[in-house]
Amino acid sequence: MARRTKEDALATRDSILDAAAILFVEQGVSRTTLAHIAAAAGVTRGAIYWHFEDKAAMFNAMMERATTPLESAMAMLDQADSDDPLGELHDYAVQVFKLTVNDPEARRAFEIATLKMELTDEMTGVRERRAHNQAEWIRRAEGRVRLGIRQGHIKPTVKPRAVALGIWVLIEGLIRNWLIGPEFNLLKLGAEIVGTHLDSLRPLVRLPRGGGDP
Repeated sequence: MARRTKEDALATRDSILDAAAILFVEQGVSRTTLAHIAAAAGVTRGAIYWHFEDKAAMFNAMMERATTPLESAMAMLDQADSDDPLGELHDYAVQVFKLTVNDPEARRAFEIATLKMELTDEMTGVRERRAHNQAEWIRRAEGRVRLGIRQGHIKPTVKPRAVALGIWVLIEGLIRNWLIGPEFNLLKLGAEIVGTHLDSLRPLVRLPRGGGDP
């Protein structure tokens, strides 16, 4: 009986998060109230407060349950060594675009986090989570760039942090534009745009290993 009660509680929690995610996409985070979510989930506001302290806590739980495409593919950048770090960054971007196009939950999480919410005081925790995830991604990408410089795959004059931040902005910007108005093939054109940018970082002639690490 106790096990069934626990399963019921988890099912109720999931239904609340499902309803919240759908409403956040449809009408934005700030315009969605707990009453809206309760009605959509078929529960009382008391049931919501039993599971979540407030809307910000609910939002964080929802985002932790469904990671964004940028987060889901991050492990691809953790390899200790590589024959082509720029190729890995390109593969990462392609995987992110695939997740965005093919995974509704991942796409919805990204859309809510970037297009459907205002970073108000009640969402301080959300802002901190986004900043942490971005910093972690840039740290990993910067490591790939430094490795590419050491191996002679990347021009020694580039600034690794600037390159990493630029790639983040490029990938995130492409997804944002596709979500706002999907008038282009994100997977095909996105891969071409990222590939063109990354190719511009390569030296005209392959440099010897250890060519520099700014």
